[in-house]
Amino acid sequence: MVYLELFWSFMKIGFTSFGGMSMIPLILEEMQSHQWMTAEDLANLVAIAEMTPGPLGVNCATFAGTQTAGVLGGIVAVLGVLMPAFTLTLLVAIFYTRFRKSEVMAEIMSWVRPICIAMILAVILTLGKENYFTDGKSDWIAVGIGVAMLYLIMKRKWTVPKVIGSSAVLGIVLYTLSGLV
Repeated sequence: MVYLELFWSFMKIGFTSFGGMSMIPLILEEMQSHQWMTAEDLANLVAIAEMTPGPLGVNCATFAGTQTAGVLGGIVAVLGVLMPAFTLTLLVAIFYTRFRKSEVMAEIMSWVRPICIAMILAVILTLGKENYFTDGKSDWIAVGIGVAMLYLIMKRKWTVPKVIGSSAVLGIVLYTLSGLV
């Protein structure tokens, strides 16, 4: 019975939140309403979920499910929290495959593509402003690293992990040498 309750609780969380930090109040409410965790356990849940790699919702579900009902509880909770995304993605794939040649779908996609591109550009601009300008001044070290990594990705076809590692090493070395660290 606890497995079904875990699955249902985390499926509700997956359907009613938008991921990330918005899930935490819902998880806390579910854990307390079922008396599955103490306040201390809940604080640990958030801390561990934040510091481990991966999506916050999956990390919280894994920890909460495991604490509540062992390994199987963790698996059931993760399946519950992923069910909404899986279901919606599956439905979109089915409908897209079925209607991709229709004029209505073509019209919808003609609007969706530029909106997605605009959203990506907005994120790039926001992150660029945040990373390359500090107190109204350009951070030329960060700009140089960014340009070098863009070149390595575009022209040298470097992989993302290689670029991230190289950026980290370059940042540590250059900022240490400049005395800004």
